[in-house]
Amino acid sequence: MKFIDGFWLLKHGVKPYYGLQVVKVDQQSNIYELQVSTRPIRHRGDTLGGPVLTVKIYSPTEGVIGVKIDHFSHVQPTVNIPLFPNAQPIPNATAAKSGSDYTLSTAGLEAVITENPYTITFKSPKRILTFAGPKHQGVFDVPSRWTVSSASHSSCLATDLASNPNPEPLPPVVRYINSELNLSPGELIYGFGEQFGAFVKNGQSVKIWNQDGGTSSDQAYKCVPFYITNRNYGVFINHPGEVEVEVGSEKVSRVGFSTVGSSLEYFIIYGETPLQIIERYTRMTGRPPILPSWTFGLWLSTSFLTSYSSETVSGFLQGMQDRNVPVRVFHLDCFWMKQYEWCSFTFDPDNFPNPKAYLTEIKQRFGVKICVWINPYISQLSPIFKEGVEGGYFIQRTNGTPWQWDLWQPGLAIVDFTNPQACDWYKSKLNALIDIGVDCFKTDFAERIPHVSVKYHNGSDPMRMHNMYSIIYNELVFNLLKERLGEGEAVLFARASFAGGQRFPVHWGGDCESTWEAMAEATRGALSLTLSGFAFASFDIGGFEGHPPPEIYQRWVAFGLFVSHSRLHGSSSYRVPWNYGEEAAKNMATMLEAKHSLMPYLYQLAIQAHETGHPMQRAMFLEFPEDRTTHHLDGQFMMGPSLLVAPVFVPQEEETEYYIPAGRWTDFWDHSRTVVGPVWIKERVGLDIIPVWVRPGTLLLRGPQNIGRPDYDYGKDLRVELFEVAEGELQAKIPGGGMIRAERRDEKVKVFITNGKASIDTVFLANGGKTEVVKVDSGATEVYCELG
Repeated sequence: MKFIDGFWLLKHGVKPYYGLQVVKVDQQSNIYELQVSTRPIRHRGDTLGGPVLTVKIYSPTEGVIGVKIDHFSHVQPTVNIPLFPNAQPIPNATAAKSGSDYTLSTAGLEAVITENPYTITFKSPKRILTFAGPKHQGVFDVPSRWTVSSASHSSCLATDLASNPNPEPLPPVVRYINSELNLSPGELIYGFGEQFGAFVKNGQSVKIWNQDGGTSSDQAYKCVPFYITNRNYGVFINHPGEVEVEVGSEKVSRVGFSTVGSSLEYFIIYGETPLQIIERYTRMTGRPPILPSWTFGLWLSTSFLTSYSSETVSGFLQGMQDRNVPVRVFHLDCFWMKQYEWCSFTFDPDNFPNPKAYLTEIKQRFGVKICVWINPYISQLSPIFKEGVEGGYFIQRTNGTPWQWDLWQPGLAIVDFTNPQACDWYKSKLNALIDIGVDCFKTDFAERIPHVSVKYHNGSDPMRMHNMYSIIYNELVFNLLKERLGEGEAVLFARASFAGGQRFPVHWGGDCESTWEAMAEATRGALSLTLSGFAFASFDIGGFEGHPPPEIYQRWVAFGLFVSHSRLHGSSSYRVPWNYGEEAAKNMATMLEAKHSLMPYLYQLAIQAHETGHPMQRAMFLEFPEDRTTHHLDGQFMMGPSLLVAPVFVPQEEETEYYIPAGRWTDFWDHSRTVVGPVWIKERVGLDIIPVWVRPGTLLLRGPQNIGRPDYDYGKDLRVELFEVAEGELQAKIPGGGMIRAERRDEKVKVFITNGKASIDTVFLANGGKTEVVKVDSGATEVYCELG
């Protein structure tokens, strides 16, 4: 929210109450509680009236300091972001008074509090990270006319007018609570969830409010109140409702964040590296489970508005098999149900007369898992709508009738997942689908959630539920799959999410166009999401809206098979490769084979994500924080620590351009080709390739060639690839147990297996453009190579 006019003046009618002076400090163990006046206290008469802010400063876990600002004290809200849902906090803090200052220290992070003027400065061992200076915190009374541009109020007007011609009027004055942190010269801000605009967020106004706006707007499906900086810290704003963030866009050298109400809490998260910041953030908000290895294969969809039947589906799967692009998951989009009846959770009998028998047949014949599209919206024309009304299973208006509107489906209502009986009812529909062979669900929508003139079964605040609804929805479906199919077998393909939603993967990027620009939007969205605690990211390969030209389709396929999860999906046209020429199918087979062979490396990254929260797709600066050039790169990324991927966003006759950091890197496709960075590469790239480079000092594990699937024994018949091995030791974990080690002494390299059963088929050594291949005898546990 912008409260000021320029830097000096306030907007007309805005009344501020800034925290100015600490009038009392209470210390309990390693927690400070401050009373902060909003006027200078010169004598006892100045203590009459308020506001007085209560500020709590504490450390919930090591490397993290929290600041909680309260104006009016009241009952704890019922809707909150769960903290430490699957990892324990690590207490490690000390508090001390030094002169007139108060300090709180934890794992290299220190907060220094001064009383008059009231300030908080956050320091690392090397420097000041940021600070809340004089008048950086406060409450503001704002005339309603200044608030209608906010995400919640504008969407409130749109949704409420569409479903109710007489919405409740806004109050004349809205109270906000606001805090600001300093933005240093050269400091860059990233994150806030899946944002499709400029990757570096400086200068932007960001609304943490989930909306269904496509990938070509400033709206986002997966907003997250967390940002990370290139200055060794991140900020997590612990609020589930709408948070408005001004990233140097109101006051040029400050990040301000505000929300309606009387309470605001944020955490400063310090890390010696950007990955450590993400590790500490995901300790607080959750980490993903171990995913089934089959999910990393190719997903094929029927697309959305296309006509399909059981014969069409079988034809697709046979065609893919014939072209050596085996599908591992087949997805049936909306029209597996009858039109106008979404969701009925019943297969359309005209197209699928015996769905159980049919799903059993294609699973056995083509070796696929089955995914079906669902959402939490129930059409008035659905045969189960009456059940929902009579059971009280829908979000209601304050007058007790179901909240309904006509956008998307006629008279749709929305399931109220705060009602345990509604949850059981919804799960019963999904259980019936699992019974006939469905393996996973695409959990679509959950952004258009009403928040005005509505009530929830458990009395939750609708404003705080708007973003959190997607978490509750995805958690219910994910846990049902885990309960039915077993630990390690649950997966979603979800569109909406929020802070902590990384616990219920996977997420795709929503509705994008079939253009070069949309490919770049998808890249920025995925990188912003994975900088916000999400380990995995995906998108609609080829674009959702429109029919991509064959060249864009092929570029997108290559890009899409070098991210964690790969799904072919569109709107009104199919995304099977032969629709774009047989050459497209041939190139897809090459890319899919590469992904299958990389699964020992990729699946270990997925295990690491579960253990540490580190993402698979990584913005370049995560791996190269000391290289300032990487801080602005948004068109390339690292897949884990070892592979640099540079998608091509230009036609074949034009040159693409990307950056290689320091060291001698090796071309993934042609090991005799190397380049020494730092350097910008400009080149024309054929449609049968995507630039992928292997980092120097890499020990890369790959599986057998032409295995045809992503799920296999990752410790059997390994191809061990070594790139630019320096003097010393390298190691790589084998998913499922064991370790491959490589030791270089002088010009000799020894490769051996430790701590587990594994077999090596081939050792490949690349050094300075020279290569050596050593075929390994069956049963050998040690291999010696020499540098050429």
